Amino acid sequence: MVIKANSKVFEDQSFNEKRLFEYVKEFSFPRLAGTEGEEKAVELTVKKFKELGFNRKEIKKELFQFSDFYSTTLIKLIAMITCVFLLAFLLFSYIEILISLFILGVLSLIVLLILRGLKSPENPGFWGKYYGEIFDATNVFVKVPAKLLTNNKAGNLVISAHLDSKSQNLKTQWRVNIYRIFLFGGISFCLIMIAKAFWYLLFMALFFSVNIRSWILAGFILDFGLWLSAGFVITANLFLMFLSTHNKSPGALDNASGMAIVFELSSYFRKHPLNNFYLWFCQFSAEELGTMGSRIFLNKHEHLFSKEKVFQFNLDMISCKNCKHNRIEYIESYGIIPKKELTSLLSKYLEKAARKRNIDIYGIHFLTGAHTDSLPFHARKFNAIDLGSISASKWAHTPEDSADKVDPKILKDTCVLLKNALLEIDADFQKLKNKIKK
Repeated sequence: MVIKANSKVFEDQSFNEKRLFEYVKEFSFPRLAGTEGEEKAVELTVKKFKELGFNRKEIKKELFQFSDFYSTTLIKLIAMITCVFLLAFLLFSYIEILISLFILGVLSLIVLLILRGLKSPENPGFWGKYYGEIFDATNVFVKVPAKLLTNNKAGNLVISAHLDSKSQNLKTQWRVNIYRIFLFGGISFCLIMIAKAFWYLLFMALFFSVNIRSWILAGFILDFGLWLSAGFVITANLFLMFLSTHNKSPGALDNASGMAIVFELSSYFRKHPLNNFYLWFCQFSAEELGTMGSRIFLNKHEHLFSKEKVFQFNLDMISCKNCKHNRIEYIESYGIIPKKELTSLLSKYLEKAARKRNIDIYGIHFLTGAHTDSLPFHARKFNAIDLGSISASKWAHTPEDSADKVDPKILKDTCVLLKNALLEIDADFQKLKNKIKK
């Protein structure tokens, strides 16, 4: 979905570009979760909320521990296992097809067991404790009460960003392409393997009635396809095996830009609270190491939330100055077949606000799900949406992710967009509650 602004512009004086950019500049320093940089960012976040008028009791700091096993070591482990098993499968397919199928089954079982363990990576468990390193990190948030409803009757709107940053030896755009190669290579491998199995069974059944030369040629083509697709998968996994995380990125786009918007919106709504919703303005930590902060937040506060009365707007990598697509985007859907819609409810409010305030907004499709702080909310069936700018991935996770890449006008437009969307949601409180219950 694309909402294009017309030539008429309505200026909203509630938000200030210069102030937004100052937030970005102040937080543009390396702040990997578990380091002194992150501790500095946490204290600076508390200071900023105080300057905005929140008192000490209203500013919540929640310390938590997490293991880096699930965000670093596990990726390399899966990549190594995949490479070994794929090679073993291909080699045994020439010796005994049943052995190769057995190897493929064992690989699938191992991957499924690993994926089961990933349901709650915020709990270190055996693997996280003994094969990863335990770090401390801190979430910081404030809560603005609803004007008309008490805590047990009001809804909850979570406006979030992440305060940590990281750099890696592979740029985000390269990693995205590596994941695509892995995905399409894996799909191709499975399809060709199914075709090869049918070829083998039919060849055995129709041995005396087929053209041997044509059948052998078909088998050769299938073998070539298997090796080629496996080669793509193995190459992608080799890159992932050597992927390393560093603390060199200033993290201006990713994600001081999102933090700035959270601060600016919290300042506005502290003075102008909603009637029917409590507003949570959250600066989560350890997003870059497995979305640990948002997971821990939900573990501690989910008992306060009702599915039909909770909505999250997550801000991650807003704008990309001097890029072709320097604009506001939201993740509309992901996947190949079937395409999974993520935002059908909240995107309607964003699009309505965009038309009302004449702001450009673009819905984008991801081939795979994005690993952002909305992921834990989606996993627990809450309505959540990500706003960002995909062009920012050009600089994300690199030492070049500096404040000069951020466009304060886009930050202000995002504030205006969210302000109006939140007001519309507040006005529709009862209608939304009844709709989701159904």
